[in-house]
Amino acid sequence: MGTNYHRIPTVSELEKRQQLLLSRVRSLDMSAAGVGQGFSIDNPDGWDRITPWDEFIDEVDVHLGKSSMGWKFTWNFHKNAYYSDKASLEAFVRSGRVIDEYGEEISPDDFLEMAYNWCPDGYDDQTYYAEHPSSRVSWIDCDKYRDTYVDGLRVSSSTDFS
Repeated sequence: MGTNYHRIPTVSELEKRQQLLLSRVRSLDMSAAGVGQGFSIDNPDGWDRITPWDEFIDEVDVHLGKSSMGWKFTWNFHKNAYYSDKASLEAFVRSGRVIDEYGEEISPDDFLEMAYNWCPDGYDDQTYYAEHPSSRVSWIDCDKYRDTYVDGLRVSSSTDFS
C-alpha cells in the first residue's frame, strides 16, 4: 500500500481559470451548430476543439509520485511534460499546492522533504528483483519498464500509478 501525491494549482490560479470559464460559458454559441459541436471552442494550443470545462480542468491535477512502505519514493515525470530534472521538479511543485490521494494538503516544502527522505534504503525494481528472484516477471527485463534515476530521484517508467 502507498500514498499518491498530486500538484494542484494555487487558489489564485484557479480563480483565474474560473473567470475564463465563466467568460467562455457566457459566450457559448446557442445555435443548432453550437449545440451540434458540443459547445466546443478553439483549443488554445491550436489543435482540435475543446469544451470550456475541458480547458478549465486541463492540468489541474498533476500526479507527482507515490510513497510505498519499504520502497524508495517513486516520481512520475510524465515523460518530461512538466519537469525533467530535480530543479525543474522543485520549481513546479513550489508553484502550486500539494495534496495526497485523500485530499489532505501538505506544503510543497514539507512534501519535497518527505519524498526526498522516504525510505532511502528501500527497494527499487533492481534491488527488489535481485533479492526476490522468484517474483521476477519477464517484462521487468525490458529496459523500457525499468525505473530510472534523474538527479538521484527514482523515476517510474510508467505514468499510470495506482
